[in-house]
Amino acid sequence: MEKFHPNKAYLEHVAFKVKDIHWHIRFFRDVLGMTLREVDGDPASPRQAWTFGGLQLMADPEFEGPEGRFAHLGVMCEDVDAAIAAAQSFGVLHLDKGPNWLVLHDGLIVELIAASPGTVAAVLAVNPRA
Repeated sequence: MEKFHPNKAYLEHVAFKVKDIHWHIRFFRDVLGMTLREVDGDPASPRQAWTFGGLQLMADPEFEGPEGRFAHLGVMCEDVDAAIAAAQSFGVLHLDKGPNWLVLHDGLIVELIAASPGTVAAVLAVNPRA
């Protein structure tokens, strides 16, 4: 039985560095139907792009290989401050970007994002394999 936790959360996006962001946008759109929900920067030359379905693409024209490809996990939570306080008991650090950018002991980076009231419960109620 799962222990009740007052600060539920869900994985909102996984961020990856890519050399050719336009190729990746086309691939995920044309092959998997993952259309864009947001673009950072000029749409003709975006710095970042987010798809419906939880993928964040980060343009890095100098990127050459698999090392360092993964950037971070974006996690939506109901109470970011409570999550940060709970994370401190695990001895995690944070990036200069802010206290919501957690650096776990093995280097994994987790971005905590504030969810609108009721959003997390609604998302967690969806069974993606149903």
